[in-house]
Amino acid sequence: MDPAPMALTMHMNKRELIEKAAAEAGLSRRQTAAALEAILGTIQTAVAAEDKVAIPGFGSFEIVHKPARTGRNPQTGEPLEIAETWTAKFKPSPGFMGLIRQRKKD
Repeated sequence: MDPAPMALTMHMNKRELIEKAAAEAGLSRRQTAAALEAILGTIQTAVAAEDKVAIPGFGSFEIVHKPARTGRNPQTGEPLEIAETWTAKFKPSPGFMGLIRQRKKD
């Protein structure tokens, strides 16, 4: 069995992220958790206020408007109206994408 598909099913939860970041930065887990909460909260507030948040070397977050449109019910084929919506979008930086592409080659 190819090991690559197995690697895609692994994940890191918030606690594990905090532990790894704390070890990397030489901070306590409590300090790291507080910093992470502050950063994520700031990003969420800024994007909700329609500001674009760009983090060089990582990526950018922004709000995207999707206008109302007509779609189709996949079971019946009947047309139906899909309401407008707002959503968040993340676009990885070229450097981040390079890491992802490099991983696929290994």
